[in-house]
Amino acid sequence: MANYTAADIKALREQTGAGMLDVKKALDEADGDKGKATEILRVKGLKGVTKREGRSASNGLVTAKVEGGVGTLLEINCETDFVAKGDKFIELADKVLAQAVAAKATDAQSLLESTVDGGTVQDMLDQAGATIGEKIEVRRVGRLEGENVVSYLHKTSPDLPAQIGVLVATKGGDEQTAKDVAMHIAAFSPTVLTRDEIDAETVENERRVAEATAKEEGKPEAALPKIIEGRVNGYFKENVLLEQPFAKDSKKTVQKVAEEAGADVTGFLRFKVGV
Repeated sequence: MANYTAADIKALREQTGAGMLDVKKALDEADGDKGKATEILRVKGLKGVTKREGRSASNGLVTAKVEGGVGTLLEINCETDFVAKGDKFIELADKVLAQAVAAKATDAQSLLESTVDGGTVQDMLDQAGATIGEKIEVRRVGRLEGENVVSYLHKTSPDLPAQIGVLVATKGGDEQTAKDVAMHIAAFSPTVLTRDEIDAETVENERRVAEATAKEEGKPEAALPKIIEGRVNGYFKENVLLEQPFAKDSKKTVQKVAEEAGADVTGFLRFKVGV
């Protein structure tokens, strides 16, 4: 019988992120040698890369880095929350984020093709996936520039790393106001900064839906224009950051709060794991 203990199984599982049964099999094959067992897990994992390609990686984390008015936001995914909260996965995310910053990446594909430590980022993910035994992928990366850029990372569960990440760019104002806006974005998930960013076809469709709904409800014909306009404006308030009621004071819009602080919000990014 191989010479290893339950503590060895636990340590190797935490080190590699592999499942308990896989760890035990690797230790058996390596006769209790943890170094050899790690290599076995890696080799077996590499053989399974193709099999993992069709699997869903809907867990993971969001992380960010801000330097000199430039922010980088990254979402990296795995299959289970067990792996997502493991040190190995978090260390991998830090390394991929550092490369995203260095490469000035603005999309996942360019980041995956960039070179680090003699190979590509995709190679790095494949190696990590081989050891951990799960599909690992970069879902998206974003870059935001501005006079002032702040980041906010939000944990939806105390047991997991950040699941929501936000970057906000502002001109003027103070850092606290920018942070407050970033927290607002995390909570209220706007899709655009201003209503001008919503295409005309979408707005027209909202008008059609609002009109059809009002007629179905039996609203008076004379009241329809006002009702339709009100419902379209409601759509804008739900999706447009600057028109949303501010999280800390719903009597004011985000734009009003920013103006009172002498700030102009010039851009934002928001990622949520799996969304």
